[in-house]
Amino acid sequence: MTALEEHSNKGRGAGSGGPDTDDEALLAVRNLSMSFHVSRGFLGMGGGMTVNAVTEVDLTIRRGETLGLVGESGCGKTTLGRCVLRAYRPTSGSLAYRREDGNVVDLARLNRSELHPYRRQIRTIFQDPNSSLNPRMTVLQIVGEPLLAHGLARGDDLRDRVAETLRLVGLRPEFMRRYPHAFSGGERQRIGIARALITQPRLVVADEAVSALDVSVRSQILNLLEDLQEQFGLTYIFVSHDLSVIQHLCDRVAVMYLGRIVEEAVTDDLFSRPRHPYTETLLRALPLPDPRLRGTKKRIPLRGEVPDPAQPPSGCTFHPRCPYAADRCDSAEPELAPLRGDRASRCHYSDTLQLMGVTA
Repeated sequence: MTALEEHSNKGRGAGSGGPDTDDEALLAVRNLSMSFHVSRGFLGMGGGMTVNAVTEVDLTIRRGETLGLVGESGCGKTTLGRCVLRAYRPTSGSLAYRREDGNVVDLARLNRSELHPYRRQIRTIFQDPNSSLNPRMTVLQIVGEPLLAHGLARGDDLRDRVAETLRLVGLRPEFMRRYPHAFSGGERQRIGIARALITQPRLVVADEAVSALDVSVRSQILNLLEDLQEQFGLTYIFVSHDLSVIQHLCDRVAVMYLGRIVEEAVTDDLFSRPRHPYTETLLRALPLPDPRLRGTKKRIPLRGEVPDPAQPPSGCTFHPRCPYAADRCDSAEPELAPLRGDRASRCHYSDTLQLMGVTA
């Protein structure tokens, strides 16, 4: 049994699935907001403004599941992922992380030294396998660096653990003395996955982890992520703008628009019957692989441009682009209201609108 297998057996406990109980929540994100101050004018002499990249987000990530974060570019999904990693310190809100001993700690309140033990438990897979690997370091140095940083292994033990992890991701250990330029894009991403797994994490944030890869290589990496999750009980937050990837990989999906969660549901339910107009628009833009069905799906174009997050619209932030907007939407801001079937939607008319999914 490998070291990673021993670690996964310790942390499985009750497993995933079923009702959303506190015992099943690995991470509970509550009322999380992240703002940035942006200067204006030459040398910042024109004053500044505040951009709310993430606003009052509530999410629960259950042990052993894959939660997908989707939305247009600039919607805040990557910023939310970086807050979970504590690459950013949230402006407000909490990140309640359940440790292996069952105790809960708020990661948002910890300083840099207090966060250090949790860096090995919450890891990330970066989008671009070219820029995320140091070209001056060998694979042994790249994958083994987290072990050195956390004092987990040195010398022969470090080499053995790197070799073991490279085998897990489908790479030959004898390649560990080579540099990143000697590998293909898919192989480089496998190196990035090995670096994320080397510390035996419990939660992995994958930020557009396959968007820079060819389609054939993309499917291999997705299958690898699924196999590793099943083998070691990993929990994923998968950030992507590609809904077909989300449908294939994720158990639940959270849709973001202008820094807020506008819909959350089990993947099959969200794709078959969305409950927010923005989700419907995203789904109806998906291409159909069967040419005989292409004329049967009506595309719903979005009106206008994405609003300025520094000056969001009043009421529902989606109402200037929504094909179903009414007078109420312009003045009253909807809450993320729970619906039947373990889902939620931020729309005044979620119960009355008959929206179409990809299987409708």
